[in-house]
Amino acid sequence: MSTLPASRERILTVSEVTRRIKDALEGFFPGQWVRGEISGWKKAVSGHFYFSLKDKNAQIECFLHSKLAAKLKFAPRDGMAVDAYGRVEVWAARGRYQLTVEGMRQAGLGERLVALEELRKRLEAEGLFDSARKRPLPLYPRRIGLVTSPVGAAIRDLVHVLRARWPSIGIVLAPVRVQGEGAAIEIADAIRRFNRYGGVDVLIVGRGGGSLEDLWAFNEEPVVRAIVGSKLPIITGIGHESDVTLADHAADVRGATPSNAAERSVRDWREVAHRVEALRDRLDRQMRQSLRWRRQRLDHLLEKYGFKDLRELFGVWRRGIADSVARLQSSMHRLLDLRRRRLEGASGAYGLREWPRQIATRRADLMDLRERLGEGMEARLGALGVRARGYADRLRALSPRLVMERGYCLVRGQDGRLLRAAAGLSVGDPITVEFARGEAAARIEQVRTGDEHGQ
Repeated sequence: MSTLPASRERILTVSEVTRRIKDALEGFFPGQWVRGEISGWKKAVSGHFYFSLKDKNAQIECFLHSKLAAKLKFAPRDGMAVDAYGRVEVWAARGRYQLTVEGMRQAGLGERLVALEELRKRLEAEGLFDSARKRPLPLYPRRIGLVTSPVGAAIRDLVHVLRARWPSIGIVLAPVRVQGEGAAIEIADAIRRFNRYGGVDVLIVGRGGGSLEDLWAFNEEPVVRAIVGSKLPIITGIGHESDVTLADHAADVRGATPSNAAERSVRDWREVAHRVEALRDRLDRQMRQSLRWRRQRLDHLLEKYGFKDLRELFGVWRRGIADSVARLQSSMHRLLDLRRRRLEGASGAYGLREWPRQIATRRADLMDLRERLGEGMEARLGALGVRARGYADRLRALSPRLVMERGYCLVRGQDGRLLRAAAGLSVGDPITVEFARGEAAARIEQVRTGDEHGQ
């Protein structure tokens, strides 16, 4: 047995040795990327994960907190090559060290992210992501084209939302692979086929959530160029809200999820029906207000031109006008109800693209009818006013008052009857003499009967 060297320093305790190792390791590895293969992946009762990273020559134990594990974009498993970022910590009680992982990604992802950023900058420099070249969505599409996988949650969500918002919408599916080798070519070909087909108004391109690797097909150049070259407007709905691909940058509209893309492609039929009902109520109120104004103007004209004593002359015409107004209102209500039913039927079969133009046309017809009705009423009232003034002039011309103004009088007997000859009077009879203004009582003092002509 060899002789041990004499101790020239204080002898260290195990705890002191372990502490020095801890300080040295943790100070030298405050944060480091480590690449290796997952081994012994397991979830503890606490919810945290324990595993090892190994290569052909060594391995290191690792710890991953449950909250950080929930944020991973992939599902770790034994045998998977990963890049883990963390700090080396020493567990003094057992004299062991481990890598406390703060983030993890699939191996080789860093190089792919660098390549992705270079591709993004190149395509952006070509103007493929410019907002000026993006197309507006149709207000009321009749048919929607879907470019997605025929299986999975994405297709179910898309169909469910589209049918709920617009039950009569047509849906055409182009089934494609949405991940893996060759998926990008299938997606680009489907977009081009829809453009040749021409039977849809807008396209939705998307898939459900997944890791960056799962969504990689939507970052490939063929898909981006197919979206930019499409004549049909395109909405993307890829992954979750936090997932943004190059296809999203190129699309005319980006939906945060497949369901959100479906919501943005069609309007809610309940909102459209409510708007139509509001327009109908507004039109009805305007028509009633206009009719009340016309009636008030008619009453004002009657009073202005002194027709109070001649209102009966207008009674028949006013009743006729009121009947015409009632018939017009009833006819317009029936016409509006008929148009509404036809419009609802057409909306179920063909969508509502023509509604704004039809409403504008009907409104113009209504304004023209309103103006014609007002002009007709004014012309009729003017003619009636002229006739009434003529009748009044004739009445005044026939009135004895005008004759009496020239100095003539009316003589009435005791019984109030007009006296046309003196032969029926006797001396002392009382009479009443009516002048143009006022009257006087008198008695007969002398009677001269005169001849046949009153001389």
